[in-house]
Amino acid sequence: MTVAPMALPLDATLDEAARVMRDEAIGDVLVTYAGRLCGVVTDRDIVVRAVAEHRDTSLTPLGDVCTAELAILHPEDDTATAARLMRERAVRRLPVVDTFHRPIGIVSIGDLALVDGAWGTDEAGGVDGAGGPLPAICKAPPNN
Repeated sequence: MTVAPMALPLDATLDEAARVMRDEAIGDVLVTYAGRLCGVVTDRDIVVRAVAEHRDTSLTPLGDVCTAELAILHPEDDTATAARLMRERAVRRLPVVDTFHRPIGIVSIGDLALVDGAWGTDEAGGVDGAGGPLPAICKAPPNN
């Protein structure tokens, strides 16, 4: 998990999010309202939901284009739970929240790929011969 993920308030603009992504070399920013997680905006969201629609990115708030229905993790969740959620929801990043729904981290597909053994077993725990759940997550259609 990456601790202390980048987050911006719901009313921050797409320009602000894009600058944070550029400066931090990341592809997503968590969106918060009163410190609680309420969405995520990715570089792809900015392109597909704003630039391609000719929105003014200097005026468009994150709340207009972020994904609000999120799959989330809690600190006690394991890598199998993260892999299952990524596969089921066709996402490559999962925010980690505390009991008050405040973001404390983010788990990416790359984080899971680094975990020893996380990708070499199937749902039952046996070796599946196809590389585990990673290929299924990568083949899933993008979440628009």
